[in-house]
This record gives sequence, structure tokens and C-alpha cells, in this order.
Amino acid sequence: MSSKTSEEIFQHLQNIVDFGKNVMKEFLGENYVHCGEVVQLPLDFVKQLCLKIQCERPESRCDKDLDTLSGYALCLPNLARLQTYHFAEHRPILCVEIKPKCGFIPFSSDVTHEMKHKVCRYCMHQHLKVATGKWKQISKYCPLDLYSGNKQRMYFALKSLLQEAQNNLKIFKNGELIYGCKDARSPVADWSELAHHLKPFFFPSNGLASGPHCTRAVIRELVRVITRVLLSGSDKGRAGALRSGPGLRGPPICEASPFSRSLRCQGKNTPERSGLPKGCLLYKTLQVQMLDLLDIEGLYPLYRRVERYLEEFPEERKTLQIDGPYDEAFYQRLLDLSTEDDGTVAFALTKVQQYRVAMTAKDCSIMIALSPCLQDASSDQRPIVPSSRSRFAFSVSVLDLDLKPYESIPHQYKLDGKIVNYYLKTVHAKDATVMSTRFKESEDCTLVLHKV
Repeated sequence: MSSKTSEEIFQHLQNIVDFGKNVMKEFLGENYVHCGEVVQLPLDFVKQLCLKIQCERPESRCDKDLDTLSGYALCLPNLARLQTYHFAEHRPILCVEIKPKCGFIPFSSDVTHEMKHKVCRYCMHQHLKVATGKWKQISKYCPLDLYSGNKQRMYFALKSLLQEAQNNLKIFKNGELIYGCKDARSPVADWSELAHHLKPFFFPSNGLASGPHCTRAVIRELVRVITRVLLSGSDKGRAGALRSGPGLRGPPICEASPFSRSLRCQGKNTPERSGLPKGCLLYKTLQVQMLDLLDIEGLYPLYRRVERYLEEFPEERKTLQIDGPYDEAFYQRLLDLSTEDDGTVAFALTKVQQYRVAMTAKDCSIMIALSPCLQDASSDQRPIVPSSRSRFAFSVSVLDLDLKPYESIPHQYKLDGKIVNYYLKTVHAKDATVMSTRFKESEDCTLVLHKV
């Protein structure tokens, strides 16, 4: 970023605002998306700010330089606060940030590895991340459980996130981070410490003493409230325009999900995918993710087609809107869900842009802000979620909605191959060995068939 001029940085930031306003707000609904605005700041202020926050940044982010030279910044609301109404500052606020990741298994016929039709990307990637030292242990969280709409599966997914937060879950109390993994060296999740922070929110009458029973009860209550919020919502958005797409084919479960595995071990069927209510944010986010119609394997040759065209006609980059502007025309092209390749650059470009938008939706974060309601707040028009001992006013917002770069597609293609190959070589191969050992153990059995 530092090699860009001030004007280029201003345009880059303005593009982020326009993309939020003209694309993501259209898909997800205006209550969820806060586009912000580009502001100019004194350079001295920016330098001081960078120094002040440096010690607060996670170690894994410190190699990324902050822009201190252009004088431009993106001004956004504090999403750890309630967005839906003005309130007295002394009211306590709890905010849960969830990065749910990709909630479906590829349905494209371009997929070459059968495993990708059975195991989700997140569960496969976990093994590579642990092998390369990014995280210490594999998370039990599977995005398909969260996106299932089945409360039992959603509870399991959220509890798994609380056990192994990685960078997929953070909890803030009055704007301050109280729970979440800073890096791979972070200590094991301390639920008792978290319960101590949460107890005033969920048990204001102090009905329970401290101890493991109290901790479990508080965590259970938090999970229930988050689930209710995630399933709520009727904010209008045009993600419904995508419903006529190919739809979610293949298994509604991921074979690697510990939830599904435990049920199979007990000889039970996996519970039905209850389905998400169409008004809720998870449903709309999933619809946008499914703009990835061809999977990276089917998309990469189309990216190469666009690249060859740009090598021949570099001046066309602007006309093709690769770097913006992200306007109404850009949005309209995203609604073309055809997968019939007519060999044109136009078709390839549409699929490339849809993939970039889908990747953005796969990597966004959901912020849920909760504040206990006062006893006399029943007449208010704010969204309310009940818990067993109190009620919460809440707001839900989405962040990290800047469009994924066009240039990142080759990296995604290589990474996809690396993730799948590592999973097939290690985990799947190990499972196959276990199965063949079981078979060998019973080789001395004789099967005699009698005519009936």
C-alpha cells in the first residue's frame, strides 16, 4: 500500500465505501452494513495513533504496515456498541464477534477431488494450519453446523468456537477484549474467567454460586442468546435475487464435523438441516458465498482468460471494472447466475467478479452487540432477545466487507490444492489405514453361502 500515491489510496478507500454501499448493502440489508466514509487526518495524529496501538496489535499482524503517509483513513462506527439506538453510556455492553467462514460444500462439477464434495474447506484447512504451526490444535467448529439452522448443531458449533477460538471468535465487554485467541501461543480457553465476566449479564440476581455448574450454565446461556440473535431478523436485502441459482447440492453435512461423526458412532442419523430463516443474516451471507458457482478449480481457467485479454489490451482494465467503480452496473452483473460458458471474456469476467464477492462473504465477521434491558423498556421498538433471567436489546452488524483482490486468485488456486492434497495425504490416508487394519483383523473369518 505504501508504494501508492495519496490519490490512489483515497480511491482505494472510496472503492471500499462504494462496494459496501452498492453491493453488500444491497445483498445483506442496510441495517447490517455500515459503509463508513473516507476522511482526511493530520499526519502527526496518524503517526501518534500508530505508536499508541502498536502494542495492542496481535503479533501475527505486526508485519503489516499501517499507512501513515497518505493522510486518508476510513471512518467507521464502533461496532462493539449497539447500532440501533442511542443509549446512556453507563449501560454495560457485551459484543461477540464471529467469523463464520464458508458455510457450504462445493456443488460444482469442476471439482476434481471427490473429497471436496464431502468435507468442507474449513475442516480440511485446519489440518494444514496445525501442521504449519499457525494453531496448536484442531478446532471442533464446522461452519456447516452453524449455517444448518438446526439449534442442536448451532449450539455445538458455538461451543466449539468458545473452546478453540483461533481468529474466529472474540468477546468484548464495554469495548474491551475479554476473550479471544491472540495467536497460536495463547493459553487454553479459560471458561471460568469468561463466566466471571458474563455472570452479571446472564444472572443479575446472582442466583447461582461460582464453580463449574455456574460456568456451564453461563456459557450455555450465552450460546442460546447468540443462536437466537443469529436466527432473528427481517431486514430487507436483495440476496433473495440469488435464490434461483443452482442451489445447495450434495450433502448438507460435512463428514469431518465432530458433531456428525459422534452421531454416526452412536448409530444415529444426522439431524435434518432445519434451514435458516430467509430474513436472518446467516442465510443472506450464505447466498452471497454461493456466488462461488464454479469453485476455484472451475474459476481459475476463466481468470486466465481474462488475464490473457488484459495482456493484449491493458487499457481495458478500467472498462472491465476490475478495480472499480463498484456501482449499480457492477452489482447488476453479479446477478447473472448462468454457468454455461460461451467462451467470451464477458462470461469469464462475470464469474471472476462473482467469485471475488463470494470470497468477501466467506471472510466477513458478524458483530453481535447485547445490552441488558431495563425493566421499563418493554414499550421500546428496539430488537429484543430473551434469556432465562433477563432480556437484551441487540444489534447485528457485518464488517470486513472490502472486496477481495483480483490478484489474489492465483494464490487461492494454489492454496486450495495445498489444503486438499495435505488432507488426502494425512487424514484421509490415516482413516483408510485404520479401515484396512480392521479388515485384516477379521481375515480369518470364513463366509459360507447356502443356496436358498
